[in-house]
Amino acid sequence: MPNTRDHGGGLDDAILKYGGRRINWLDLSTGINPIPYPIPKVPNHFWHSLPDSQAQSALLSAARKFWKVPNGADIIASSGVSQLIAVLPSLLPVNCVEIIGPTYNEHAAAFRSAGWTVGETGNVRVIVHPNNPDGNHHLISTQDVKDTDLIIIDESFCDVTPDATLINLTNQNNVIVLKGLGKFWGLAGLRLGFAVAAPELIKKITDRVGPWAISGPAQFIGQAALTDNSWIIKTRSHLRENSLRLDNLMMKYGNKPLGGTDLFRLYEVENATKAQNALAKNFIWTRIFPYSNNWLRLGIPGTEAQWAKLLNALEA
Repeated sequence: MPNTRDHGGGLDDAILKYGGRRINWLDLSTGINPIPYPIPKVPNHFWHSLPDSQAQSALLSAARKFWKVPNGADIIASSGVSQLIAVLPSLLPVNCVEIIGPTYNEHAAAFRSAGWTVGETGNVRVIVHPNNPDGNHHLISTQDVKDTDLIIIDESFCDVTPDATLINLTNQNNVIVLKGLGKFWGLAGLRLGFAVAAPELIKKITDRVGPWAISGPAQFIGQAALTDNSWIIKTRSHLRENSLRLDNLMMKYGNKPLGGTDLFRLYEVENATKAQNALAKNFIWTRIFPYSNNWLRLGIPGTEAQWAKLLNALEA
């Protein structure tokens, strides 16, 4: 697996290279919902006070109910899934970790930074579920759980396919499932992530992230987002329709769909760098990967003007 910590985003660098201003660009390089959850008015006291335990309990209760956290498992909120990824390598003595990939590279980077070896086998296994960038759902067996000291399951993109969740495994003493509000809810800037695991593991994680890991406004907004069932249902339907629409549009211009989720789509193209450059000249930023010359990933356009911009660029 490559050491390069490649990511979506990086629009500032694209602007420096290709020109234009941020307002001119359509950023399709991430898998963030382009139509984010409408943030409600945050009461003033959340801005002026330290996070309180009642608001934290309300948030965690909403998260537990929404994700159907099983009996015997506990949950913690953190400043984004990234904070959790950074601390998880410290839960066990340094050894070897297996990361099923190619996948989101911050898991490997975090373990390497903590002195771990990333290999084909290990006493810790990391699975991104569904996977980024291909959307695969890796199957987990009972034997997998028994044979591994720790299994970390990153479900950052699973809220568009809730029936596929592996959260039921978190009543085991060696399984951690990661969740967040950055992707499906489109609230990446809120920095709100969750870990679900056995109480002993959650205590270890809590000791590492410390008190007040999230802000009061994040507590309030997170609870609202997790309990807005009408918005959740409508958004899943809308994203599904638009992911199919994007596949049909890209196939029309000779790009082969390889998978993805309803938040991003992966295509096989003749030359990924060339395809990215061509779209960037039309101020559309996409995602390519250091381990493939033919993979191009696009997020979902959010408005009809954005769809028209993409169509015009493909026809150019």
